[in-house]
Amino acid sequence: MTKRILIFGSSRNDGNTSKIVDYLKQSLDFDLINLNDLNISHFDYSHKNRDDDFIPLMKKIIDYQQIIFATPVYWYTMSGILKVFFDRLTDCLTIEKELGRKLRDKQMSVLSTSNDDSQTEEFFLPFILSAEYLGMDYIGNIHTWLENEKIPDIVKNRINHFVKLHLTN
Repeated sequence: MTKRILIFGSSRNDGNTSKIVDYLKQSLDFDLINLNDLNISHFDYSHKNRDDDFIPLMKKIIDYQQIIFATPVYWYTMSGILKVFFDRLTDCLTIEKELGRKLRDKQMSVLSTSNDDSQTEEFFLPFILSAEYLGMDYIGNIHTWLENEKIPDIVKNRINHFVKLHLTN
């Protein structure tokens, strides 16, 4: 069985993205990392932040074959907390190169959430290009939303289809 980890990056632990992740958890086995629970500072060219939680988190992540990123859409892009995580991947190309090499051939997918179904494919471009640069296999993405605080059936069907198509082995 494929080991999966979901990296949850949202400003709200109990927001819409969290509700989607909870629904996903009903049909897919994965470990969950909430970036709000960690101390990950912004990228620093001098690497004065080596003692924060980023490198230990990366050492944990490399044990998984599939990495799923879950983020709300903030101003047409990923959440700020997830962007900080992605910026810190630079550490895996500079001071922790061996760790960065272990990301090769891992699978990456993305789950996004907003107020409606108006998401464009350009949103996913930073993820796709990052996966390509790191030698990862980008296996797909899904966009979701809630209506009246509930997951609509069309979104549930999309999630179920996405899981069956991309995340099961």
